[in-house]
Amino acid sequence: MQSSIVRIDGITINNFKNVEHGELSFCNNRKNYRASIVGLYGQNGSGKTALIDALSMLKYILCGAPVPLKFADYINVDSESARIKYSIKVTKPDEDDEYSLSYEVSIKKEEDSSVVNTDGTYTTGHYKLVLFDEVLSFSGVVDGKKKMLQPLIDTRDTDIFSPKTKYDALTGKNRSVFTDLIVAKKLSAATSRSFVFSGELVNVIRDNCTDAEYEYLIESLVRFGNYELFVIDSATAGRISLNAMPLIIGSRKYGSVAVSLNDGAVIPDELMGAVRTVIDNMNIVLPEVIPGLSISIKEVGAQMMRDGDMGMKIQLVSHKNSREIPLQYESEGIKKIIAILQLLIAVYNKDSITVAIDELDAGVFEYLLGEILRIISEKGRGQLIFTSHNLRPLETLDKGFVAFTTTNPAHRYIRLCNVKTNNNLRDFYYRDIVLGEQNEPVYNATNNSEIALAFREAGEIYGS
Repeated sequence: MQSSIVRIDGITINNFKNVEHGELSFCNNRKNYRASIVGLYGQNGSGKTALIDALSMLKYILCGAPVPLKFADYINVDSESARIKYSIKVTKPDEDDEYSLSYEVSIKKEEDSSVVNTDGTYTTGHYKLVLFDEVLSFSGVVDGKKKMLQPLIDTRDTDIFSPKTKYDALTGKNRSVFTDLIVAKKLSAATSRSFVFSGELVNVIRDNCTDAEYEYLIESLVRFGNYELFVIDSATAGRISLNAMPLIIGSRKYGSVAVSLNDGAVIPDELMGAVRTVIDNMNIVLPEVIPGLSISIKEVGAQMMRDGDMGMKIQLVSHKNSREIPLQYESEGIKKIIAILQLLIAVYNKDSITVAIDELDAGVFEYLLGEILRIISEKGRGQLIFTSHNLRPLETLDKGFVAFTTTNPAHRYIRLCNVKTNNNLRDFYYRDIVLGEQNEPVYNATNNSEIALAFREAGEIYGS
């Protein structure tokens, strides 16, 4: 398959967590930088993490993996379902062909009647997440000619998917797969997986597709989800991901491989070389970011893995000022930098890499954070999406790289308007918090006197 550059261009979120409706473009319309950076700012509980969670769900979907049940609890309490639309650009760099893809999906929570009691009766009170009404569409400019927006796979209101012309091309009119795909669609719903990117449908397309263009688009998205999209949230923080580099040994391709900063990991023997390469690579940058600091691997001992293969139990240690200590005892700021450093290196060097990080600033010195983001935005090549409370990056990033949340759940994401070139965006944002000059308020005002009174009343249980 030909190479491709995949990048997320934007997102539309409906009834997901505290976002009734929010649209956010990830493109910088002010200046054509090679890197794509989006920093999302706003007060607590205003929809920043909802964006990262929506991207996390996209990764599960593109990998054909079950979407965890926790996402069912992210559906807005006043709605029965949530719907998210992802806008994705796929580019053939050698041919200047460019596709704009749109993938839409709805999620809902249903009672799971497949759980059986020991007496053979079906139990109640168990739930599952169901993905439904998936639509994958595309348009583009190919060989200098425009292709109008058209659905490639539409799963609404049909036995398998429409339109028929695309179904015939993707399945090669192979009638023997019809029943298999009906079963696969039902199985995907029962196991909280996407049908569009399920292993069953993808394999049918690989074996039977008669249109190289359609297969190219599907394969590009699948590869992007598995090997080029990384989401760091509260559940995945504190680990070094090794998948920013291809982990292929012989004919075996490894899935998600990560090393915990606190607990270490058991690494297959054949991947130990790749782990050492990642650590050596990080040690090129790490001393420049935190002077005098480097990390290394301690091999604790051989250990059998779940699949019966042998692996090596490893622990990460830090070296600074002639001292060697387990990395788990370092400060949270140092561990945060180490956990994301390999991915930031990938963003700096690779066009088709997207990293989304929730609370990027947690524990990181604000001046250092601003300088790292400035370097990546001006000289990097990939895509970085992050949320932050620290406002220092507003002074170092181009204004087109920054977006904000509002207090209006029906219009959650905005770019500030009336920002002049010579405005300090940090000061401009502060002023807007106080004066409210945007079309949507960006801050629910607090009253210092009322806060002080509340503290005093709550403290009465402690006596005078």
